[in-house]
Order: sequence, then C-alpha cells, then structure tokens
Amino acid sequence: MGATVTTFSELLRRRAGRSDAAAGTSGAHGLLAGECEVADYADLLGQYAVVYAALERAAERMADHPVAAPFVTAQLTRLPAIRADLEYLVGPDWSELCCPTPATTAYVRRLNEVAATSPGGFVAHHYTRYLGDLSGGPSLARLLEERFGFDTNGVLFTIFDQVADPAAFEDTYRAELDAAPWSAEEREAVLAEVDLAASLDRAVLRSIGHGAPAATA
Repeated sequence: MGATVTTFSELLRRRAGRSDAAAGTSGAHGLLAGECEVADYADLLGQYAVVYAALERAAERMADHPVAAPFVTAQLTRLPAIRADLEYLVGPDWSELCCPTPATTAYVRRLNEVAATSPGGFVAHHYTRYLGDLSGGPSLARLLEERFGFDTNGVLFTIFDQVADPAAFEDTYRAELDAAPWSAEEREAVLAEVDLAASLDRAVLRSIGHGAPAATA
C-alpha cells in the first residue's frame, strides 16, 4: 500500500493553522476577545479598508494571468462592505479619519510588490485573507452581535452574500490550488508568503490603538 500523498492545499491549510495567523477574520476575533470597544473595531476596519483596496487592485491586475486568474472572482470582494460598515460606524467622512499605520503601509507595500512580480505570492495573500474571512465570518458576526448588538449594519464585512455555498466554494478554491502549475520551489515560496501574510496582519492588529487612530466611532 503506497504512502498517502498530502495535497498542496492541505499543506497550505496546515501552514495557515500553525502560523498562529491573525489573518482573515480570526484577527478581529482576537481583538474582540480583549477589552475591545466599537472604536477599536472601527479602527481595524479602517486599516482593512486600505489593505483590501490594495488586494482588490492587485486582483484586477491578476485577473488575466493564467496562474492567478482562477482565484479571482467578484464574489469575494470585501471593500464595498468594509466601506459601508465604516460609514455606519464612523460616518460619511470616515475616509478622512482613516490614517494607515506603519504596519498597514508595510502590508500594502508587500501586496503591491507581489502583485507586480509574483502570481504565487499574490495567491498566497488572496488565500490567506479571503478564505479566512469566508470560513470565520459567521462566528465573527455572532461575536459582534453579542458584544455590540450589531445585526447587519456594522458586520457586512463578514457576510458573503454572493457565495451561496461557502463549503463548496472553499472546496473548488482548494482544488484550484492543487491544480496550479507551480514547481516545488514555487510551492515553497507560496507557503512562505502565507507565513508572511499572517505576520503582516498580526503587525496591523498590534498597531490598533497606538499612534493616530485610523477611525473613531
């Protein structure tokens, strides 16, 4: 009987779990587990407005790339929901109060770099953020409802209303990861970039509440 072969998507899943990642909505879970106020949550969304603007610009540039294109879909787009949540939490002038922290600036710099040079690097960031959001969104929405009384307004970021079956969507996404024509070296680079994406996100979370606020409720 032959040895069981571990798929690349499973290696990625394990790496994301081992990295103690605050990526995707798990980062907001961690923030809300402490003495978090609505302003802290708004601050985080203010930073994510900047991050997702960069990520979704990168997705537009990668939409025709033969390797990255299978992962790019409007179903996952988060920026309109983040903007709507911020307008509800902060007001229509939220963007004027949004000041990226140095950690957010570093995150965006890396996103722009991989979008210009590395389709595998882009996919690593795309996977880390969106599949984390998709899988963690429902529990984060419940947590926000319990903590702040939010129902729909304020938690639109967590709601993927364009994804009818999240489990099936994730299965398809993972199948695309396994089908991508990466060499062994490229796969190692994608794994390393997932670790870096988690590290960059942890730095953003640590920056919340320090220096100039990104947004105030």
